[in-house]
Amino acid sequence: MIAVIDYGVGNLFSLTASLKYLGADVKVTGEKEEIEAADRIILPGVGAFADAKEKLDQTGLVETILEQTADGKPLLGICLGMQLLFDESHEYGVHKGLGLIKGKIASIDEDLKKAGIAGLKVPHIGWNSLQFEKDEPLFRYNKPGDYVYYVHSFYGTDCEESTIATSEYGVTITGAVRSGKVYGTQFHPEKSGEAGLKMLKAFMEV
Repeated sequence: MIAVIDYGVGNLFSLTASLKYLGADVKVTGEKEEIEAADRIILPGVGAFADAKEKLDQTGLVETILEQTADGKPLLGICLGMQLLFDESHEYGVHKGLGLIKGKIASIDEDLKKAGIAGLKVPHIGWNSLQFEKDEPLFRYNKPGDYVYYVHSFYGTDCEESTIATSEYGVTITGAVRSGKVYGTQFHPEKSGEAGLKMLKAFMEV
């Protein structure tokens, strides 16, 4: 069973529909016992980092997530859910993350300005091709250049040791990360067509 953590952040319909299409047994839950009973965990999320982290803290599930991943249970963070895995975010202040991925979350707009790049809209919304940095189980069914769907204004930085895929958008966008069996995708696999379904299928097998 895959536990999709519901902490009041984001529309979970597309994700659960995609997983069920692949034949997964899915449970959308905010209950500790159901997360502990699951074989895998998915942490979704949209919106602002600080608000999402506060809501996640209020559930009392942070300790459960950390315990389960420490025991080797696979976890996939998606979009803001991936960002929450990092040490900290610099989105309108500095906010502490879960510390499962070394690095920080930074502003795409600020980094484009530092690089002297103009003309690119932020939020970064749309389809971009992926380049794989490493041979990874999450991409066993994918090929370099597959297109995935992004919607975000902030991205992971200082995380080279965990980066497993990137996209280019004026700066190099961290597309996906992994540390042990903790995975994260900045893009939305559930909105990325066949390429995204292949990644979800691979996550069901890690």
